[in-house]
Amino acid sequence: MGRAWLQIGAAVFFLITMRICCADNDMNFPSSRYHNKVKRWVQCSTAGTRNQRSKTYIRFAEGKSDKEILDDLLKPSRYDRRLLPPVTGSLVVNMSVLLLSLASPDESSLKYEVEFLLQQQWYDPRLKYTNQSKFDYLNAIHHHEFMWLPDTYFIMHGDFKEPLIPVHFALRIYRNGTVHYVMRRHLILSCQGRLNVFPFDDPKCVFAMESISYEQSLIKYVWKNDETTLRKSPSLTTLNAYLISNKTIDCPTKASWRENFSCLRVELEFTRDRAFYFTTVFIPGIILVTSSFITFWLEWNAVPARVMIGVTTMLNFFTTSNGFRSTLPVVSNLTAMNVWDGVCMCFIYASLLEFVCVNYVGRKRPLHNVVYRPGENPFTQRLPAVLSRIGIILASPLGDKKRDSNVPNEIVACSTCGASTCTHTANNGCPTEACILQVRKKEPPHPIRVAKTIDVIARVTFPSAFAVFLIFFFCHYKSFTIPQHGE
Repeated sequence: MGRAWLQIGAAVFFLITMRICCADNDMNFPSSRYHNKVKRWVQCSTAGTRNQRSKTYIRFAEGKSDKEILDDLLKPSRYDRRLLPPVTGSLVVNMSVLLLSLASPDESSLKYEVEFLLQQQWYDPRLKYTNQSKFDYLNAIHHHEFMWLPDTYFIMHGDFKEPLIPVHFALRIYRNGTVHYVMRRHLILSCQGRLNVFPFDDPKCVFAMESISYEQSLIKYVWKNDETTLRKSPSLTTLNAYLISNKTIDCPTKASWRENFSCLRVELEFTRDRAFYFTTVFIPGIILVTSSFITFWLEWNAVPARVMIGVTTMLNFFTTSNGFRSTLPVVSNLTAMNVWDGVCMCFIYASLLEFVCVNYVGRKRPLHNVVYRPGENPFTQRLPAVLSRIGIILASPLGDKKRDSNVPNEIVACSTCGASTCTHTANNGCPTEACILQVRKKEPPHPIRVAKTIDVIARVTFPSAFAVFLIFFFCHYKSFTIPQHGE
């Protein structure tokens, strides 16, 4: 019986104790709510202060490393890399290009490799800070994945050289919020050249830089310090690339593929090594052509020597031109090299044909069994007669237009003069009845003399014609490069 009363007393005591605890909780509930409100107000005040500080500066204690400062600056709670820096108006991105190397696979190629450092600078007020460090900037190269960077796109005829991903060289954040970003790019540009005047053309390479997703009202690209030309590295290296001029401009509206996006344009103008083409193409061609003219000074019947010179020069020219032509770009229109090869080959072939003609004429059987005297020079023998005839024509009166055509072409002999040949006319010096005219008709020239005359004429005409072609060729095609340099 006593045990039952003890159990009842324990249950009553337990109920009373639970009631007292619930009453205490009801009395403390308003104070707990007030405490939570105060705590929430403190948190909002702290966040407001943090936002206000983000618009000005965030102070860091001395001794903090760049990583610790950057981790605080780039916290997702205060910095969103997907948003543009909050600036008034358009965000101005200053661009600058520093050339590192220029190269081309060979002299006749229109592909040029351009390696450069692209420097971009802009202002981001979210990254302002102040500290007691001796360095003026933070090295954020390992935090580039957590920062907003301009989405610069390259517009060009060509491709990127490996690696395709840009190499980040520097990413610096200064105390005033200025961000300086440098990356290395290696482009393979397909340039525009005037192949119709190759190798006297000056290839021009063009590429542009543009924001791919932000219009001009949001981002504006400008050249740093209003640069009009690219900066060259002191250690600039070149290989088969001869840069003569470069220009940095804003993209023309007509040439831009998207008019409402900010764009900057770079123009590189190269030239070719003229000495290379003169030493490998033009001078060997001139030597081979003039060597084929040596046959004009050989005897007309020196068949082995003249055939060897003609055929050898032709084969050598074929070998030289075909070996060089294999490296030239293939085009369907007429180029300067085609003109050079064609004309030089025509001169060599014409000299070979001249030998064939001379040999054929010299071997013909002479008419009337005319005997050829080897010591005669047909050119010097005919020169006095031609000069005397010119003098007679000039000395004759203007009114005397009729002349006896038989007198200068006849040799007159009469009985008065005897055996000696007389030079007077048939009616002068002796009566017509007493004179016996002995007329010797003009004999046809000997074939060997005709062959030698052809050689004498070729000695003058062939070199003169080739010299005229050289002057015209180099003056004509060189003039195409003058307007380009003037631009």
